[in-house]
Amino acid sequence: MRDVIIVNLVTAAAEKAVEPKGILDLLADASGVVMGTLVLLVLFSAASWFIIGYKGFYLWRAKSESIDFLDTFWQSKRLDEIYKSAQGFKRSPVSQVFKAGYVELTKLKSQEDGSKTMSGALGGLENVERALRRATTAEVTHLESLVPVLATIGSTAPFVGLFGTVWGIMNAFVNINALTTGGEVSLAVVAGPIAEALIATAIGLFAAIPAVIAYNYFVNRIRVLSSEMDNFSADFLNIVKRHFLK
Repeated sequence: MRDVIIVNLVTAAAEKAVEPKGILDLLADASGVVMGTLVLLVLFSAASWFIIGYKGFYLWRAKSESIDFLDTFWQSKRLDEIYKSAQGFKRSPVSQVFKAGYVELTKLKSQEDGSKTMSGALGGLENVERALRRATTAEVTHLESLVPVLATIGSTAPFVGLFGTVWGIMNAFVNINALTTGGEVSLAVVAGPIAEALIATAIGLFAAIPAVIAYNYFVNRIRVLSSEMDNFSADFLNIVKRHFLK
């Protein structure tokens, strides 16, 4: 009977010793440097998802309102009416470019002294063109805001996670080296610290992959909107040249 009890106690102790740890248990046992790395990566991921949501909605509104503004522009016959309608498309970069060009054109018409020389017409056209170009640059800069942060997170998060992993594995081998002086080290002793360290790499990839995908997507959307502003500027200059600066 006593032998049976001893065997049961040894079996229970062995089962308890090899009881697998969950991810939360591994994180609870992580060193301070690894834990700090994980917190930093979580902040990277939270910032990335916030920017993805914000810029995704903003660019969607910009595209939608630009389409509506262009429909209004080509259906209207008076620039002053289009200018009034453009006030309702504040998220549209194309409407902002139009407003800049219209304001400059209005200034030129108000300052017109009756001179109809070719040099005066060309000078007025250049002023309108500069206003359109400045507005386009300002709108592209505004559309690109926060997007470089995604590129930064996408490029640095894997390395931050790798740093946490290397540090955790280094500490694991230091502890293993200390244990080997007192006896044999089993696989269970090695696997736990290494698994704890690899969590940092996994979280780094989790933060980086969505950031890189969103960055490439947003850059493409901004490029399309920039092309639409350039095309609209060319069309607007043609209209001004034909009807206002003869």
